[in-house]
Amino acid sequence: MIQRPTAKTSKHPIFARIYDPLLARPAERWEGRYRSEQCGGAEGLVLEIGAGTGMNFPHYSDVSTVVAVEPEPHMLEQAKQRAAGDPAPIVLLRASAECLPFPDGTFDTVVSSLVLCTVPDERQAIREVRRVLKPQSPLRFYEHVRAKSDRAARWQDRLERPWGFFGGGCHPNRDTVGALVEEGFTVRFRSFEPPVPGGWFLPHVIGEARVKGERPEATSSR
Repeated sequence: MIQRPTAKTSKHPIFARIYDPLLARPAERWEGRYRSEQCGGAEGLVLEIGAGTGMNFPHYSDVSTVVAVEPEPHMLEQAKQRAAGDPAPIVLLRASAECLPFPDGTFDTVVSSLVLCTVPDERQAIREVRRVLKPQSPLRFYEHVRAKSDRAARWQDRLERPWGFFGGGCHPNRDTVGALVEEGFTVRFRSFEPPVPGGWFLPHVIGEARVKGERPEATSSR
């Protein structure tokens, strides 16, 4: 089932057109296994924020329905084409992660893939994710984040504006794990550098965050 988009939000038509060709080779060579790890563990009624062109859709396995929201209309059109041939039930909506059109405690899992770097208000998006998750249910995330190395982080800060201009609003220097912890999540993750030239500039993390009423913390493994 695919629902027509309703909300009007951001537009990055050029970035939307080059997104799939840009990621086609990484997806084939290395990135696809991380998306499979992330989405393969999602269960029940799933919300995917910032679904983009639907690159995650083939990686879902044990789900009842995937509700995928995307604010960029050109990406949403491409996601519709990908969803049409996918065996998993996928509902597509045009909406932003900062203003999710769902009641509190709706979803069994939320999935975020290379999204929290791009949303204009990362903290508001995280709060919305927390709101729509059922108690003790996970946010499964795969993101690139601020570098731990001072040298790399300084370069991320210097290049933030031009990077965002060419990357559809992406911020390379966000401490996403720290933001999740400060918003009340307990986070388990591992970090890695992508096997590409300049991978030091974009360290990635993959993991799971839950709100359990316990003291927030982050646990890292490699």
